[in-house]
Amino acid sequence: MTPKQRHERQTEKYRELIGVTEEVVTSARKVVEQTEKACGKDLLDEMAIPELRKEIKHYCKLGDRVIDQARRRVLEGEQVPNAEKIYSIFEAHTDLIKRGKVQTPLEFGHKVFLAESAQGLIAQYQVLEGNPNDEQHVEPSLKRHKKMFGHVPELYGTDRGFFSEKNVKLCERKGVKVVCIPQCGGQKTDERKVYEKSPDFKKGQRFRAGIEGTISVLFRGRGMKRCLDEGRTRFELWIGAAVLANNLMRIAALRKKRSRKRKAA
Repeated sequence: MTPKQRHERQTEKYRELIGVTEEVVTSARKVVEQTEKACGKDLLDEMAIPELRKEIKHYCKLGDRVIDQARRRVLEGEQVPNAEKIYSIFEAHTDLIKRGKVQTPLEFGHKVFLAESAQGLIAQYQVLEGNPNDEQHVEPSLKRHKKMFGHVPELYGTDRGFFSEKNVKLCERKGVKVVCIPQCGGQKTDERKVYEKSPDFKKGQRFRAGIEGTISVLFRGRGMKRCLDEGRTRFELWIGAAVLANNLMRIAALRKKRSRKRKAA
C-alpha cells in the first residue's frame, strides 16, 4: 500500500477500536454503578466487592487515557508527547526507551543507571524516569560517589553516550585522575587521539566493559530481566533486590578468594 492508503486503513481500524473500547469502558462504569449497594453472600464477598469496584474504576480511567491519546494521535494527527502517553494499562508507569540500535530501536520498561566499583560491587543504582540522555548522569554520580566514599573515583569510565566537553572538564576539576569517556561525534584533535590510545585510557575502557558482564549476570542470574511485581515502587524494589543479591554473591566470592590466598601463604 502507499503511505496514504496505509494511513486511511489505519484510521478506519482505529475508529473501530476506539468505538469498541468506549463501549467496554461505558459498560464497566455501569457495573460499578449497579453494584454500589451490592451485598455479598459472606464476609469474604463483602470485602471483595469494594476492591473489585475500585479496580474497575482504576482501569476505566486508564481506558479514558488510551482512547484520548489514540484519538489525538491517529484521528487528529497530533504529536502526543511521550510523557502524556500510556503504553500499558497494567503497568501504567512503563516508559518508552529509544535505544538507537538496529535490532531493538525501541523498548518498553525503565532505564536503570548502574555504577560499579573496582571490586566489582554495584555502588550505585537508580531507576530513571523517561528516556534521559546519558550525559546528564555524570555530575550526580560523582556527587553520590563522594558522599559514599568521601572522595571522587580515581578512574571514571563510561561509554561514549556520557561524553561532553563539559563532563570531561567537570571530572578533571573534581579531581578524577583518569577520565575515561570516549569522544562521541565531532572531529577528534590529535591530542585527543593520542589520549584515547594511551595505556591508562585503554585500561579504563577494559574496566568499563566489566559492567556489561555484570549487567548480563543481573539479567540471567539475578532476576533483573523481567519484573514480575506490579507498580513502580515494586519495580524499584525488584531492581534493588537484584543488586543486593549480586553484591552479596560478589562479597562471598571476594572473601573466598582472600581465604584461598591466606591458606596458600
